[in-house]
Amino acid sequence: METAAKSIMALDVGNRRIGVALADSLAKLAHPLTTIERSDDSPMLIKELSERYGVVKLIVGRPRGLSGQNTPQTEQTLQFVGQLKAQVKIPIELQDEALTSVLAEKELASRRSSYKKADIDALAATYILEDYLTSHPGDTHV
Repeated sequence: METAAKSIMALDVGNRRIGVALADSLAKLAHPLTTIERSDDSPMLIKELSERYGVVKLIVGRPRGLSGQNTPQTEQTLQFVGQLKAQVKIPIELQDEALTSVLAEKELASRRSSYKKADIDALAATYILEDYLTSHPGDTHV
């Protein structure tokens, strides 16, 4: 086990990859953790990561259309959350992920070094987690 500290993990669920970010219980600073390829094994891999890092809550980015409406990606994400709930026994909450991937790509491009799509996904998960932490400052689950 890498750490016994309590953590919150965020996921940016896409069709091909899932960006993963983590925030520890003391600093509550989100950082990119990894990106995993989306497959039938993804919920089990997320369960393993959550156990390894002492995760007490999962935050999943909820995609929406520009007018706030559900989209086909919203439905796919909600189906994935259902699969996750069958694997993990910790609370799962949804957090709006509006423009997180766009912001992540802009930030990485501004660094003037090469990056991969997986880097965008992990950084987008970090933004989702930062948004959650900002909107839930009194959250005692971490």
